[in-house]
Amino acid sequence: MPENDLEFLEGGNYISFATRKKSGDYVATPVWFAPHEGSYYLFSAGGAGKIKRLRNFAQSRIAACTVRGVVIGDWVETESHVLDQQKDIDTALQALHHKYGWQMMIADISSRLTGKMARRAYIRVDLNTN
Repeated sequence: MPENDLEFLEGGNYISFATRKKSGDYVATPVWFAPHEGSYYLFSAGGAGKIKRLRNFAQSRIAACTVRGVVIGDWVETESHVLDQQKDIDTALQALHHKYGWQMMIADISSRLTGKMARRAYIRVDLNTN
């Protein structure tokens, strides 16, 4: 992917994150994301469908999108993993806080107050190099 396409993707606040179902179809969801050292980090509710699908298939894809999930860029094939190690989770949180600042802080406070913080899952998305 040309570098300017990555800049377009990274310049937005949302990406459409698509995970693979057993049927081979993809399910896309608009999510916040943060680039860090060649990977993208995002978070989700631990029981969300995308987390369950990622535990079966690492294949995924991303595209720039609007807050409503309307794709406005080309799809990029990726491989994604749910993070289990605390150091990796800390990296994801740091990247997200760096990009979203006060918005991420509010999301964290809200999640803590509702008890959702402990059930949050973090994902690392890597571009396919094949």
